[in-house]
Amino acid sequence: MKVAIFSTQSYDRESFNRVNADFGHDLLFLEPALNAATAILADGCNAVCVFVNDVADAETLKALRHLGISTLVLRCAGFNQVDLQAAKDLHISVFRVSSYSPEAVAEHAVAMIMTLNRKTHKAYNRIREGNFSLERLTGFNLHGKKVGLIGLGQIGLAFAKIMQGFGTAVFAYDPMPKDVPSYIQLQDYDTLISTADVISIHCPLNEHTKHMVNHQSFDKMKDGVMLINTSRGAILDSNDAIEALKRGKLGYLGIDVYEQEDKLFFRDLSESLIADEQILRLMSFPNVLITAHQGFFTTEALTEIAETTLQNLTDAEKGSLNQNQL
Repeated sequence: MKVAIFSTQSYDRESFNRVNADFGHDLLFLEPALNAATAILADGCNAVCVFVNDVADAETLKALRHLGISTLVLRCAGFNQVDLQAAKDLHISVFRVSSYSPEAVAEHAVAMIMTLNRKTHKAYNRIREGNFSLERLTGFNLHGKKVGLIGLGQIGLAFAKIMQGFGTAVFAYDPMPKDVPSYIQLQDYDTLISTADVISIHCPLNEHTKHMVNHQSFDKMKDGVMLINTSRGAILDSNDAIEALKRGKLGYLGIDVYEQEDKLFFRDLSESLIADEQILRLMSFPNVLITAHQGFFTTEALTEIAETTLQNLTDAEKGSLNQNQL
């Protein structure tokens, strides 16, 4: 099957080409993101492959169907960027990578917690400048703290397991929990956010979760709470987070995702003027840590993503049953 892979980075080429040796698909790597205007780049292909910041709305899907494309594969777990009803109406099959090394994202969330807490990023820069002072680097013991999870999917469960190893009390909110380990205590949303010392977001983005963490949520949280988001940017209302930081309600904020990240992330803008005032404001806080959607970025995860995506293409081509079809 000939597939146009949008939003291609160098690591996509490396992992997909390596894994594709066992599949034999015809891969066309494209650097632009998919949208209604760039869909024409997939002309001559049977399928398209998209990532988190590509746009597969009704207009884009119509453009793809006009080109004869009937298969869309996501190389990610989230599918909020796809209009599934429009895809169904246009007879476009949609597949995702339902699971790829949940430990990768969970471990990145933990890394953000430890970095913000023990300020290792600041210590690193100080030492390089010959400053060996410990002033203003005080952290806190994670052991014994209450950690609250929003979402208990595979990533949330992997994160909870790590937190249990730190000796924390692990609590979680999930509207439809399944097979919850005994060391995780379920709570309702308001109770969890009002009592946790550290809150980590691990839920999908949909109409129910968009901006679910907002000014009303912050008003209920402890003063100085730590909030980590490695899920989807729009779950957190960034403007409300800025206000919570300004008044000291948020003591620490770590985000690997951002609501307007499609204009920023996965690009080198070091020689450019960044026009996004919101991200610039967030970057100005000393207690904010931002990474550019890096949580998934391990060798193991990249390999699993490529393997599952290419298998999805093979199954679509053969008409085989596939649990990753949406």
